[in-house]
Amino acid sequence: MTVRCATGNPGKLAEFRMAAAALGHPEIEILPLDGIRNLPVCEEDGETFEANAAKKALHYSAYCSGFLFADDSGLAVDALDGAPGVRSARFSPEGTDEANNRLLLEKLAGARDRHARFVCVIALAREGELIATFRGEAEGVVLEAPRGTQGFGYDPLFYYPPLGKTFAELDAKTKMLVSHRGAALRQLFGYLARLPG
Repeated sequence: MTVRCATGNPGKLAEFRMAAAALGHPEIEILPLDGIRNLPVCEEDGETFEANAAKKALHYSAYCSGFLFADDSGLAVDALDGAPGVRSARFSPEGTDEANNRLLLEKLAGARDRHARFVCVIALAREGELIATFRGEAEGVVLEAPRGTQGFGYDPLFYYPPLGKTFAELDAKTKMLVSHRGAALRQLFGYLARLPG
């Protein structure tokens, strides 16, 4: 079975493809949406991860036949009332990983409660119709200084207690097995595998 992914990021596409095999569904082939960079951009202005993922899936699925999925993800910090949340990628004015992490540490300076969760919502659509959404979460703690060189975004600050490491200290396959994105993808792949034909 093939399913298209609404991303123009080759790194993210490679991660999704690796996930299919790592999560036990090598029969699912993930393809890019042809010409996505030339299509009208979908503005991610929803207030929830679900809203943004669904909006992207509906928008881009109109440009292909068959199934297409889109995701929205981010970090929700309890002490910041769920921020940065859906604005995780553009938390700081610069919008770079380094600036976002620096701002997060500034806002948490002196905070005793550093509990946070990574959230990923994947929306599956077909030709302009929303089929289903899948939500994955990973619980952890925001450290006071970054650790590790793998991953991206807030990974160096996100400490995952069950493994005693940050997400940036995990190899890609291990991270996929325990991450929010891996949890959402596992649900997506299971759904697709159960479809007839």
